[in-house]
Amino acid sequence: MLLTGREKTKITIETPKGIPYTAQIRNICRKEQEVSCAVEKDGGDDPDITTGALICAKVSFAEITDRKARDAPEQAQVVIDGGIGVGRVTKPGLDQPVGNAAINHVPRKMIEREVLQVCQVLDYRGILSVEISVPEGEKLAEKTFNPRLGIVGGISILGTSGVVEPMSTQAILDTIRVELRQQRALGREDVVISPGNYG
Repeated sequence: MLLTGREKTKITIETPKGIPYTAQIRNICRKEQEVSCAVEKDGGDDPDITTGALICAKVSFAEITDRKARDAPEQAQVVIDGGIGVGRVTKPGLDQPVGNAAINHVPRKMIEREVLQVCQVLDYRGILSVEISVPEGEKLAEKTFNPRLGIVGGISILGTSGVVEPMSTQAILDTIRVELRQQRALGREDVVISPGNYG
């Protein structure tokens, strides 16, 4: 929408599992230097507190300060960051380094791939800034593991396959692995795991 000036109300992308997904685009706001829009999180049958939340993206033209990049850019570049409602990493041992927005590497790769494909089709070689935000993210994060993991200010943008698997045992194991990795990065050598139900 930013590069063509034409509005799109739906878009189809390919998930990391190779399954196409068509998203309905909402809350479109077009300005001269930026376009923002949102999709509604579909958690399927998974009891995910983020189901129904709006996940927003703002794409804008980034300032090019490097003269060489400005004079003869060979290809487009994408800079990804988090905005309101997307947490920031404050402790080591997570997918992203301390200080980064809590947008994991798989969603980052998906965003970059989709944006670069559009740039290639339209022969655009500048730098685009993509900011992901979740208006209700800070409130939602209080009900997640994020505060314990040292992710502050919002939720994490996660994902490995692009497909939601309800009540996934793998998701629970992945969460435990994240916590164990973080404890190791913090220098702890002993952990105690107690299986059970809570909440």
